[in-house]
Amino acid sequence: MNVLIVIDTAEGIIKKSAFETLSYGADLAAQLGVNAVGLLPGATSEELGSLGQYGINKIVHVNPDQPRADDPTVLAGLIASVASTEQCDVIVFSHSLSGKSIAPIVSAQLKAGLVTGVVGLPDTGNGFVVKRAVFSGKAFSHVRIETPIKLISVNPNSYKVNTGGSPATVETLSLPTAAPRVLVTKRQKSSNELLLTEAETVVSAGRGLKGPENWGMIEELAKVMGAATACSRPVADAHWRPHNEHVGQTGVAIAPTLYVAIGISGAIQHLAGVNRSKVIVVINKDPEAPFFKAADYGIVGDAFDVVPAFTAAVKKLKGV
Repeated sequence: MNVLIVIDTAEGIIKKSAFETLSYGADLAAQLGVNAVGLLPGATSEELGSLGQYGINKIVHVNPDQPRADDPTVLAGLIASVASTEQCDVIVFSHSLSGKSIAPIVSAQLKAGLVTGVVGLPDTGNGFVVKRAVFSGKAFSHVRIETPIKLISVNPNSYKVNTGGSPATVETLSLPTAAPRVLVTKRQKSSNELLLTEAETVVSAGRGLKGPENWGMIEELAKVMGAATACSRPVADAHWRPHNEHVGQTGVAIAPTLYVAIGISGAIQHLAGVNRSKVIVVINKDPEAPFFKAADYGIVGDAFDVVPAFTAAVKKLKGV
């Protein structure tokens, strides 16, 4: 039994969540007394041997002369093949958009049990029991995986990144790929400089901004804080901001270290997408806004007064 960790990339760049997944997989391998093997499909300019610092023994780089496939079925086939070759009985994914689409297909191909949204190492004292977040992060369940091959997807920002390991060996491998069933005809990049799901800090705003013409102060605050910008669903529905910035139960679920919510009431649907944030700061002129109940810090005041003062304070702190 070995542990295979699927390394998530975007345009050949390793995502932040992949480092958490590598650390998780390495610690799980150490717990089981087996080897940790990383798998990266497609071309990349990254130095893969350095990933050994996260505790990985070996990196398998599949089809390094080809761009990463867009079709999750194609990627699932590559992962299943490498898992068999490397004798891996546990496969670890990031619970990202990519992992959510690929892991179920691998699960079906290998007839393996899959648990998603895992937030800690399994209890292997009596079987293989993992803890996962349920009900939009409001509770946890403990699930026993009893199939010979086990699949896990780890919630982003739920596991500490560990470093200090030795360089890993890198093996390149060329594998045939199935004909893709999904064809991407157009790509549209987010206006955010940072990927919303990867950002450590997110500044978000809602209808309290009154209109798209007032979004400049949100973007300025985000810039000085090194943050990504986001919005509530009504803002996206009104076309004040693009839909890819909509966070919440029906939008993008995020788990940043710091989430700043400005002019957002905090309906349960919005909170469901951001409640895994480590620290939540709420700015709202309504002292009865539901969001204050979930906030770690709250400021009662008009956003048009608070945000410029907040931005000035951050600039002063940073010496900008």
